[in-house]
Amino acid sequence: MPDLAVQIEPHTETRTCWKVGLAWFACFRALVRFLLDPHAGSSVEPSAPNRLRGQALSKVQVLYKNDELPGVDIFVCTADPTIEPPIMVINTVLSVMAYDYPPEKLGVYLSDDAGSDLTFYALLEASEFAKHWIPFCKKFDVEPRSPAAFFRSMSLPSFRDADHAGMFVTIKKLYKDMENRIENATRLGQVPEEEKLKHKGFSQWDSYLSRRDHDTILQILIDGADANAKDISGCTLPTLVYLAREKRPQHHHNFKAGAMNALIRVSSKISNGQITLNVDCDMYSNNSKSIREALCFLMDQENGREIAFVQFPQVFENVTKNDLYGSDLRYMEVEFSGMDGCGGPPYTGSGCFHRRDILGGSEFGRENNEIKRRESSIHDLEEKVKPLASCTYEENTQWGKEMGLKYGCPVEDIITGISIQTRGWKSVFFNPARHAFLGVAPTTLPQTLVQHKRWSEGDFQVFLSRYSPAWYAHNKISLGLQLCYCCYCLWAPNCLPTLYYSFVPSLYLLRGIPLFPQISSPWFIPFAYVVVAKYTYSLAEFLWCGGTTLGWWNEQRIWLYKRASSYLYAFIDTILLSLGFAETAFVITAKVADNDVSERYEKEIMEFGTSSPMFTVLSVLALVNLYCFVGVVMKEVVMGEGVVKVLHTMLVQILLCGVLVLVNLTLYRGLFLRKDKGKMPSSVAVKSVAFALFACTSFAFLY
Repeated sequence: MPDLAVQIEPHTETRTCWKVGLAWFACFRALVRFLLDPHAGSSVEPSAPNRLRGQALSKVQVLYKNDELPGVDIFVCTADPTIEPPIMVINTVLSVMAYDYPPEKLGVYLSDDAGSDLTFYALLEASEFAKHWIPFCKKFDVEPRSPAAFFRSMSLPSFRDADHAGMFVTIKKLYKDMENRIENATRLGQVPEEEKLKHKGFSQWDSYLSRRDHDTILQILIDGADANAKDISGCTLPTLVYLAREKRPQHHHNFKAGAMNALIRVSSKISNGQITLNVDCDMYSNNSKSIREALCFLMDQENGREIAFVQFPQVFENVTKNDLYGSDLRYMEVEFSGMDGCGGPPYTGSGCFHRRDILGGSEFGRENNEIKRRESSIHDLEEKVKPLASCTYEENTQWGKEMGLKYGCPVEDIITGISIQTRGWKSVFFNPARHAFLGVAPTTLPQTLVQHKRWSEGDFQVFLSRYSPAWYAHNKISLGLQLCYCCYCLWAPNCLPTLYYSFVPSLYLLRGIPLFPQISSPWFIPFAYVVVAKYTYSLAEFLWCGGTTLGWWNEQRIWLYKRASSYLYAFIDTILLSLGFAETAFVITAKVADNDVSERYEKEIMEFGTSSPMFTVLSVLALVNLYCFVGVVMKEVVMGEGVVKVLHTMLVQILLCGVLVLVNLTLYRGLFLRKDKGKMPSSVAVKSVAFALFACTSFAFLY
């Protein structure tokens, strides 16, 4: 804190008063910001009940025959075969191919931004396995329809008849054989030569230079319009397409938004479904009726014409009992339901059903012009469609601006959702009893912090851009929806009040200077009321959402860690980007972990493992509070100042510092007590101890 008081008054007493006054003022500002933020202290907040509009599933089935249902194109996106293994990707693909929906109405597209022949090989294997898997799913009403997830849940199945048992054994063997072939190729890092000779599609990798420099690779593996594309039971198969859009070093590829826009254009020439669904490659379908559930809203006879998209929540299957890293995203369950009453939730980038013509940039009420296929062969169609995925196609067009997903920041989903809603459309959040999609949550603290840095950085970029909900959406959406968007877009600046409350009160405690009212003061009551009411309600709501008490405590720890590190670096990087000193980056979260890491995660042992600047900030924060707490105990109790006097004058600061110490017990163990590979690196421990000692010593004796 700048020593402004020195220039105003040289006397010690007055200077101290000025410093305390400045600290009080900053404390007040931080408290106001802290209280106004709906994410403070909890990941979930009060909101309106979820309004389950739309027609019942049975009513949709009665009103619309199969040939009257709209076509649905499903986009699965992957970008790195190392951290997003091909076997995981094709499990997601197979789960959406097996939807309880007319297969001739389904088109499944895999966008591979790495242009990996391993991923293509895996999809080729999946196209053959689908001929057995899809009829098996439909005959026995399998749930979930991801083979890996199904076989995990059916390790000891009970069969109703011998036919079911026999087919189960057969289909499981087919899957295991396919899995072994894919994982062997992945382990070797190359597709076996004999497999390459079996399919002409591999010839497209002859001109492949690198993942950032290659031609468009497009393969229609299953053409749903082909009368010969049948499964083993004689039923039509869904269309299945592999796409790796063209990339060149001199052309910006616009991350996931660019991949999605290429998919929109390519699919419009192949299957052209009126509805599109996009899912991340780790988000497999957990409910085969999700399409029909979404159509309950989009085809609703009363309100369907004003609904642009239906957003399902992101749910993770590997969350531990007490949610070690706060990965369950419980705020979606409550806050998004409340936004549903203000015009609709945001588009979150996965698990969302869109109307195709709206993503194409149509105004409210404009009809989509259906494109008819006239090509005589798959090869001719592939060659005609390839230019739509070239890196120069979008030049001098409105793609990324008025058409498709918007460009300009890592969270293309948020600005796309805002732009749709400002055109008069509404959205719906639907959270059915059986989750529509299940994904993979981060299993280490670094992954969690990096993921939230990307989200908060992108959201803050949106707030500072022309698409900011504060001005772009003004008078175009409801005020309540504007405020909801602003709360998410201002995650990054929330690091400032959090860091203030985490450092300043504790440092002043070390000096013996109170910043909060004494117990005897009437002004103590508002502080006590806010803290008790806020966290009591937070705990009650967390438990209501299905969490545990220990899970709530873990949530508070992660809330602190995200704000003090992820949001801090997101805030700094966004400011530097705005000033032209940095470039936008997109970091993919790893979807796999080592066995040792997984074992510690299952035991709910926090994983540090790597050296990171974020860990240095968190460690310094934890150690400063530990030093201050121990220091005040030594100074005020051991040296005879008196416990009663200290508690009377500085109870709030002692409690705040003490809670911060308790929250960081896991971090202290990682710094000093643990010996496994998941402990805090020694370099971080040494730096943190030095920085924390320097900060406390400087403040105690020099300030």
